[in-house]
Amino acid sequence: MKLSEYFEKNKGTGVLSTADNHGKVNAAIYGRPHFMDEETVAFIAADRLTHANLQTNPHAVYLFKEDGRYEGRRLYLTKTREEKDSPLIEEISRKKYKEIEGKSKTESKFLMYFKVDKVLPLIGEGKS
Repeated sequence: MKLSEYFEKNKGTGVLSTADNHGKVNAAIYGRPHFMDEETVAFIAADRLTHANLQTNPHAVYLFKEDGRYEGRRLYLTKTREEKDSPLIEEISRKKYKEIEGKSKTESKFLMYFKVDKVLPLIGEGKS
């Protein structure tokens, strides 16, 4: 099964982990990746710690756990580029969020593109 098909068929919780150039780690809840092709995924991010870390260290890990089971995937990623306030963001967004009190409607969003370096199962080392 193609990786894009796996994410289309499975619901669950995802965590994107990054580190800054000093190795200080961050983890944040993220939705399923947007597949541009089978080797390139994208995530939508606000200008927060995850985005800041990726400015100095392009490596990240996306961990996905399927709902109700201990199955899932770990994607090892390298950021290749980003687009600020891309029109594609609204087009590919799966959820439309209402304005949160105290948050600006004009807050910038980033479409971050990653090369998929390696895929492992949620648990165990897999075959890679």
